[in-house]
Amino acid sequence: MWADNETSDDLLGFKVHADLLVDVINDENVLPVTIGVFGDWGSGKSSVLKIVEKQLIGDNKDGFRDGTLVLYFNGWVFEGYDDAKAALLESIIEKFAKHKTLGSKVKDETSKLFKSVKWMRLMGLGFKKIAVPAANAYLTGGVSLIPYLLREFSQLDATELSDKLQGEEAENFLNSIIRKNEDDEITMVREFREDFKKMLDKSNIKKLVVIIDDLDRCTPDRLIENLEAIKLFLNVDKTAFVIGADPRIVRHAIELRYKTDGIENSSDVESRNDRIVSDYLEKLIQVPYYLPKLTDNEVETYLSLLFCQKELGSNFNKVLEAFYSTRENNRYDVFGLGDIDSILKPEEKSKLTSSVSIIASLAPIITEGLKGNPRQIKRFLNTYSLRDRLVRVAKIHDFKMDVLAKLMVLEYSSQSLFRQIYEWQSTQKGESKEIIELESLASKNSIDIIKDKYSADWGTEKSVKWLNAEPILTGIDLRDYYWITRDQLTTSISGSSLISPHIRSLVKKLIEPVSGSALTRTVSKEIKNKLNGDDYTTLMSLLEKELTKAPEKTEMHEAFIELMAENCPNVIDAYIRVIKKVDNNKIPFSLAQNFKLIESKNSGVKKLYNLFSKESSIYNNINADN
Repeated sequence: MWADNETSDDLLGFKVHADLLVDVINDENVLPVTIGVFGDWGSGKSSVLKIVEKQLIGDNKDGFRDGTLVLYFNGWVFEGYDDAKAALLESIIEKFAKHKTLGSKVKDETSKLFKSVKWMRLMGLGFKKIAVPAANAYLTGGVSLIPYLLREFSQLDATELSDKLQGEEAENFLNSIIRKNEDDEITMVREFREDFKKMLDKSNIKKLVVIIDDLDRCTPDRLIENLEAIKLFLNVDKTAFVIGADPRIVRHAIELRYKTDGIENSSDVESRNDRIVSDYLEKLIQVPYYLPKLTDNEVETYLSLLFCQKELGSNFNKVLEAFYSTRENNRYDVFGLGDIDSILKPEEKSKLTSSVSIIASLAPIITEGLKGNPRQIKRFLNTYSLRDRLVRVAKIHDFKMDVLAKLMVLEYSSQSLFRQIYEWQSTQKGESKEIIELESLASKNSIDIIKDKYSADWGTEKSVKWLNAEPILTGIDLRDYYWITRDQLTTSISGSSLISPHIRSLVKKLIEPVSGSALTRTVSKEIKNKLNGDDYTTLMSLLEKELTKAPEKTEMHEAFIELMAENCPNVIDAYIRVIKKVDNNKIPFSLAQNFKLIESKNSGVKKLYNLFSKESSIYNNINADN
């Protein structure tokens, strides 16, 4: 088994990306700078950030080497705070205050900065207002503020003053008083930046590098607050901020905070929102760097290194050294077991021999089915490894692990097609005439015939590639292979841990009870023409699974109906599969009206009406007027 944690050991060949980022950070001419390390969920962002940290400070546990101080934060740490801006600022100041080398040098500065943050919280304004006048009064002990407040309070009688200082309006009252004098007071932003810069100068460090990982796991509000804290308060000379995040989630958070609505043409509003998001992102992130997906050769190399890591123990370090050395001169070819033959002991070669053929066969279909995503690959292999053990424990003979691997790729990438093969083979003693025909049609690239005779899902480019990938399933008795995976045929999708937080969040928003307008906005703004093909396929597979499990829940049907109303692809086909699987008597009859209402938007829904069981209430209700 393999641990699913970020690591500074580079099994992906990503050191070149880390080297580039370090080169930018070390260029004093570009400082201050905020770098965004962007990539899909599980693409290796965290590992790149760990390599960057190690490149800058080596094994120095205090994060300080050669004049560079590196602070590493997990963005999720600030999720539970009422004000993420303040939490991030306090955390950075605390690192300086408690640092064994720098703390004593900047004691006065850190004390003043702590007071600055506390002042904001004391007044109940938080950093959400950004600029707060009169803050300098607190920094001098509040002496100049007290007479000012007393002067304002003296204009009210005791009862009125008591009322205003209590309850929900107290914050607004204090805010209005302070704002009266805002032209004469310096803003908190300017003062904080100046004091923060003084702290850096007095510490005598050459540069401060702040690495923030997992920012995309935060709620949209917390994500934006962290980015704004960096831009507004901390982006001073000698600083570099390196942020790891999924760009889709960052853009979504910005859109939620700053998007505009209007009565104008919807396409104009959408175009304006896109510009707002892009402009805002450019202001917050000066250097966006997108991690590439792994190629076939890189996946095969990664698989080889993972198996070596699992089998070789301490001798794996020699393999890593050989890998790094090879990559300096050859970054394109597969780094396989042939490259480390001289390093391996006889018993180690024996351990790895059985993995060699599996690696070669796994790489192409894993690259295609799992999108070359390192986290998905590792979790896929962990499941694969468990099932391999189950095969041996159950003493199943003539079992081909490459066949299992191919079926698992489909299981992870399209649960509905995986289940369809199960249904076909379960009635045909392990074989399937449908698979025989599909593989034959796929080999001839007869996509239109596949779509007409089977479904649009089987006719996608990804499905056709899967059908053509070795090993071919024609003539294979699939019963043992589905017996091994039977736990996933009745419970939740086995790949749920492989699904990005963004897609899980969308599914949750779709199937939770919400108003019709909220559901419409989710589909039109976040799903239709917004998701790439793989993410959309995953979304549909999850929705189909959830509806199959609970056909009695009205809100789940409403999600499908809204997707149909927006003419999203493959929705009707997915709904038909659900109708055929579930007890139609459990489907709420009140949905008939919903279907009728969307006929003008998508006439294709009419073909559903006669597919419901004739004994069901939904059938009788929806066909009552026909």
